Amino acid sequence: MELIYILALLFTGIIVGFAGGLLGVGGCFIMIPVQYWVLTSMGYDPQISILVAFGTNLAVVLPTAVSGAYGHNKKGAVMWNAAVTMGIAGFFGAIVGGYIATLIPGDYLKVIFGVVILLSAVRMLTAKPPKLDKSPVDNTLTFLLWGIPVGLLSGIIGIGGGVVLIPVMVLALHFKMHSAVGTSTALMAFTALGGTIAYIINGFGVIGLPEYSLGYVNILQWALLAVTSVIMAQVGVRVAHKLPAKQLKYVFIAVMIYMGLKMAGVFTFLGLPI
Repeated sequence: MELIYILALLFTGIIVGFAGGLLGVGGCFIMIPVQYWVLTSMGYDPQISILVAFGTNLAVVLPTAVSGAYGHNKKGAVMWNAAVTMGIAGFFGAIVGGYIATLIPGDYLKVIFGVVILLSAVRMLTAKPPKLDKSPVDNTLTFLLWGIPVGLLSGIIGIGGGVVLIPVMVLALHFKMHSAVGTSTALMAFTALGGTIAYIINGFGVIGLPEYSLGYVNILQWALLAVTSVIMAQVGVRVAHKLPAKQLKYVFIAVMIYMGLKMAGVFTFLGLPI
């Protein structure tokens, strides 16, 4: 691997870890576009590249989420009933979603990925703020019903689920923003584990994978991304608890919109070099 790609992945790991701790997301909307660019630039097939990007992303999200959850838990921002219940449902949903992803053409996966992120961002931007007098939902069945589709989506498009979970927790479950970020971070450890297992199993025996790959998870890229992201997750946690919830929300939305447009191919269609 050329030095430019190594440096790009290391820098991406720094940003992803910070975003994970700050926003309660796995950083998929940052990591997957960079990984896809690295792999296709190295000459790998686009279909293989997008699946390896998804699988490796989930493997990076796992330690990053654990690191971030540890930090948020010390701040009292993790609602563990929701995290564990939704997480278990999401784990099994992600295993199924990872298998479904292997049946979908890579170009479609990219567009689906971008559209999901954009829809989540638009929903967060346009929704009315939840009423302050509403208590957070604390119902096991509700958590299970939300956890399964989030896990499925996580597996299909290789995300930890934070980009979907944050809007769900804030708008549907009435969590405060900081609690939503902390709980989402803990929950992602479950969905990332399920998705990683699925991408490893479904990638065994596939021809044309990059060197040092375990199924659709590339160990070399994982190492470059995970080392820096785990460390930076703790920095993101500290910053998150110093920012007002409203400001945190708009940072989250801005990053989602940019990466959603990029992966959906909108900038390429318009001829914009961004």
